[in-house]
Order: sequence, then C-alpha cells, then structure tokens
Amino acid sequence: MDSKLKRLSILTAILAVFTVGLIVVLTNRDLLPQKEQTGTETAVTSEGTPSDAPEILFPDGFAGSDPSGRRGESLSAFLKDETFFDREKSNVEKQLELEKYQLYFMATSVEHDMRIQVLNHKGLTITGVPFVVNIQGLGKYKDEDEDGILYLGGLKAGKYVVSLEPVENYHLPEAMTVYVKDRVEYTRIGDISLLIKTEEDIIAEEEDTARKDVMTEDVDDTELTDVFEFDGNGYPGIDVSKWNGEIDWQKVKEAGINFAVIRVGYRGSATGAIVEDPYFKQNVEGALAAGIRVGLYFFTQAVDEKEAVEEASAALSLAEGYRIELPIYIDTEGSGGRADPLDVETRTAVCRAFCRTIENAGKKSGVYASRHWFYNMVQAEELEQSYIWLAEYRDVPLYQGYYQMWQYTSRGHVDGIDGNVDLDIGYIPEE
Repeated sequence: MDSKLKRLSILTAILAVFTVGLIVVLTNRDLLPQKEQTGTETAVTSEGTPSDAPEILFPDGFAGSDPSGRRGESLSAFLKDETFFDREKSNVEKQLELEKYQLYFMATSVEHDMRIQVLNHKGLTITGVPFVVNIQGLGKYKDEDEDGILYLGGLKAGKYVVSLEPVENYHLPEAMTVYVKDRVEYTRIGDISLLIKTEEDIIAEEEDTARKDVMTEDVDDTELTDVFEFDGNGYPGIDVSKWNGEIDWQKVKEAGINFAVIRVGYRGSATGAIVEDPYFKQNVEGALAAGIRVGLYFFTQAVDEKEAVEEASAALSLAEGYRIELPIYIDTEGSGGRADPLDVETRTAVCRAFCRTIENAGKKSGVYASRHWFYNMVQAEELEQSYIWLAEYRDVPLYQGYYQMWQYTSRGHVDGIDGNVDLDIGYIPEE
C-alpha cells in the first residue's frame, strides 16, 4: 500500500469513530442534567430553579429520579443532623457499661470467722457505701465504716449462705455459700492484698512503734560497729527499713555487703492494721539490682494464730515477683503495743503459725528476736526448725541455742547509708 492510500485509510477511520460518538451523545441528551442560564451559572435544583443549598439530583431513568418516591424537603438535610453519623454502641460496650455497676463478693475464713469484701468489676474494694450483708441463720450486718469489708468472729464452723441487700444504682451478685473453718490452716490467704494498707491510710506515729529489745545484759562494751571481714565462715549483711531512708545500693555492694534483710511491712501496734513499709519496693529492687542477696522481715503485732497467718500472707503477697533467696522472718520484740501482753505459749504459737504459712508457700521462714526474748518470751526450742536470727550486741554471743544469722550492732556504718544501720553476720550458704 502506497503512502497516499495509507493516509486516506487513517482519515476514514478517525471520521468513523467521531461519527459514532456524536450519534451516542445526541441519542442520550435527554438523560443529561439541564442548566438554566441567568447571566451567571447557578446550581441545578429538582425544580430547575436556582437554590442557595444545592441538592443532589438524579437524571430521569436513574434511581431516585422519581419525586414521588422521595421523603423530606431536602436530600442533603442529613448533613445538618449532628447525630446522623453517631454509631450505636456495640454489645460489648453495652456490657462493659453494665459491668461498672455490678457488685461481686469475696469471702475467706481462717478459724471460726468470716471476712467478706464487696468488690467492683475491677476487683477493687468499694468504699463509701453502707453495704448490708444478710447471713442466713444469723441476720443482717452493716458495713458501719463503709470500707467495703465486714469481719465476723466467733462463728461456728460450717456452711453459711451470704447475700447482699439491695443497693441503689448497683446490680447485686448472686448469693454465695461460705464455709467457716474449724481450725487454722497454715496456708496463704489469697485475698490478703485487700487488707494491706499504706502509711497514708493510718497514723504511722501511733502504729509503727517497734523498738530494739536488746536488754542491758545483751549489750556490753565489746559491741562491734564495723563491717566484719570474713575468711569464708560467714557473710556480711545489713537489715533495713524506712528508718534508714534513701539508700545507694551500689555503694552498699561496693562496701562489701553480701546480703540485706529488708522490712516488708508491719502490723500496727494500736489498731492492728497491716501496713506495707513505704521503702520496701525501692529497697528490694535496689538491692537486687546491685547483686545483693535479699531476705525479708515482718514486724508482728499478731495476737493469735489467725493474725499470724494474715501477716505471713501479706509478706508473701508483697514479695511476689522478687527473688527472695534468704528467709522471710517474723520480727518479735517489744513495742508497747497490742502484742506485748501475750504469754509465752501464745507468742510461740504466733511465730510458729507465721513460719508454717511461709514454708507451705515454698519459702524459707525464720524468727528474729534478742537473746533475752528467745530465753524468756518464746519457747525457742519449738521454733528451731525455722531459721533463727539472733540479736545480741557483743563481740561473741552468749546465746546457747542454734542460730543462722546474728545481728551484732544497731550502730553500724556502711557507705551508701546515712546514719546508723544494723549489721549482721549470715551463715546461710549462697544458692
């Protein structure tokens, strides 16, 4: 094909395509939206007249083009409805909203008693509400101090059905069956964390009254106040609490300290409240971070075995998540508080209950006391299956019983700690 014929063929094809397109446009022109000229371009309305609020139109033949099928004056009115795009809450969100007002029970028994806690959906005790509990066969009991906890003692062992009286704005839990125990079981109380207070909740000056009960006959002028240097027969250590303030644990480690026994908490001398030592967490975390072995002690004011189990449970709860290599000790000494009048048998039973509860949780247990206290205030031979931590301030202890740790002064000095600090020798091998 020569070039002239080729150009003619291309021109013919272009003309054919243009012609087809023109025919299509002319055939469908009635379906296109019309505009009315008024000198300036205006918006198209369903009536063919200008409008300040343009509407969405559909050409004839399209869905929505029939005016008889429309409702309302304007197809764009929904844009002015501020709630139009609000989504409906899901079933999950509705359920969570209801959960905020759902009440729950938790009840425990140690021995001939019952402790009931009223909880919210997050497992927290609800305060500020005068709950009334109905115990079948016993009657109704009101939470007078509105702390969300009711304690009943002196109950007969057996099964009790407990329910909650209606409370405005709250959904009640179903009645529950509680078994009151006949005797103490030396096992950790699972909900004890609900009873642990901070010093913000109490009057610390009245509650934290422990004093060193190292009698005159347990101190002489041979008392040592420096850190021992050992030849492998023991380990140098310290014991600390809030009274020692801020501690630079790295400096303590560099000073040669191998272990620290840290106060985890105490029971109040006046009210018997269980209180976390305000420096416990930073002390245990600082000591562990510095590579120092850690043990714990709890200052007791328990007056019976039930309270001793509570104290042990509190110590275990607060220690959870930390590597506690050394024993958890019960610290029994004078304080001018509620436990001072105990007789020897009861005080020994308290120490034994604490230790057995710790041991049943898989931890080492121990008892701290002075030589005088071990000789006169407890039956030491009944406690020697646990680790004994002796306080006696002289160069060589006169105590004739077994012991695995010795606190030899309360007037020691260690880099990283301002002021005096208790110094100890430990004979428990490293793990």
